[in-house]
Amino acid sequence: MKFTDQLWEDSQPIFDQIIQHPFNQELSTGTLSIEKFKFYIHQDSLYLADFSKALAIIAAKAPDSQLSLAFLDFARNAVIVEKILHESYFKEYTIDSEAGKAPGCFTYTNYLIATCSLHSFEVAVAAVLPCFWIYQKVGDIILSNQKKPNPYQNWIDTYSGEDFNKSVNSILAICNKIAENTSQATRRKMLEKYQMASRLEYMFWDSAYRLEQWPV
Repeated sequence: MKFTDQLWEDSQPIFDQIIQHPFNQELSTGTLSIEKFKFYIHQDSLYLADFSKALAIIAAKAPDSQLSLAFLDFARNAVIVEKILHESYFKEYTIDSEAGKAPGCFTYTNYLIATCSLHSFEVAVAAVLPCFWIYQKVGDIILSNQKKPNPYQNWIDTYSGEDFNKSVNSILAICNKIAENTSQATRRKMLEKYQMASRLEYMFWDSAYRLEQWPV
């Protein structure tokens, strides 16, 4: 069994809750409210800005230049996607770009930056993997079950598309390779961080569905 197979098997219950969440169910049927999608897109743009920083931190920790370039490329792609969000969805839906991070986004981005800063390269890679892999799986499932026409087709096509699949396959290969060459203790830590990031993925969608605000 590949290490990533173990990650997926051990975290399957979390993913099941993600795909069953009303946000993703309603996104698939096209019935998700515009207000919830707008909230999600704005938080996603804030998330991606920090996600790119986390990826750049991983690039600086990489043990060789090839891996460093791979994560710099991931970071660059995250910035590009964030820019596209601003240029397309922000105009289409008239999203207020001045609003700050909701608690779900704040918690997730700070978790990633802290993990990538304070832990090893291997552990940091596992922490950012859910953002790639879970989104690919969600995109594929929604694409297979969606109702058409769907007002969120562009989002669905992005995360079920070939370009995104290439990025996911690339980081999966990296994760498996580094897991083979590290200690059992490190692999346990990788699993722990992967599972926590997966839970935070769930919280991110749940935050958008609830239009989450700070209590004070």
